Amino acid sequence: MTTMTASHLIPRWSGALWSGALGICAIIAVIRPAGAEPRAVVELFTSQGCSSCPPADQIIGDLSKDPSVIALSMPIDYWDYLGWKDTLADSRFSARQRAYSRMRGDREVYTPQVVVNGSTHVIGSDRTGIENAIGKTDKGTGVMSVPVTMSLSGKQINVSVAASKEPTVSRGEVWICSIAKSVPIAITRGENKGQQVTYHNVVRSLLKVGDWTGRPESWTVPIENLTRDGVDGAVVYVQDGSRERPGPMLGAAYTSLH
Repeated sequence: MTTMTASHLIPRWSGALWSGALGICAIIAVIRPAGAEPRAVVELFTSQGCSSCPPADQIIGDLSKDPSVIALSMPIDYWDYLGWKDTLADSRFSARQRAYSRMRGDREVYTPQVVVNGSTHVIGSDRTGIENAIGKTDKGTGVMSVPVTMSLSGKQINVSVAASKEPTVSRGEVWICSIAKSVPIAITRGENKGQQVTYHNVVRSLLKVGDWTGRPESWTVPIENLTRDGVDGAVVYVQDGSRERPGPMLGAAYTSLH
């Protein structure tokens, strides 16, 4: 196994990204509109089979308490061969991580890796580095500048994206993900054998809502499918680019479903 500054590293390789339109949590509950606009979306690519990852998982737990940050865990599957199959992993998260690498033009695909606002990557256990990346990316043109809200009407989620505040920001993809806010896992084999690790804001499904074109737009998403047990939150985000070529985060909102 190759390592890079106490992190797991793999070469860049291609793969299909998440293309299916999966359902959002079928919970009949009020989804409160987001309050203050967040300053960052922080995505952690982690693995239960990575001995370097638990400190990063804890940092995501800490960041999940900060209302100005939307922190997400996206467990990858490429370390499953090391003796423990990650119970939360999905190959489509691995593909998303590789897509980010292709967009940056590097081969930096490793765990624990944090991607901040869709553009800058940092070792996931480097709390100071993450904060610095948030400050750096927040100064980018259009980054996290688009107000986004969610609400519930009957059995539908209403998603609203406001007009662009920046003349150079005129399009993006709108996605909703359902999350499990806290998932404790007892790991019995592999590099973390004997540990119980809690994963925070774990993405359990991802659904493309539509394409935003810079003007105020709204969509309704039927609540039809209970994705998995334990889903108790939702995040909507607007991102420049596409699934295959993800760019900067333009706006996002988070809400608890309970």
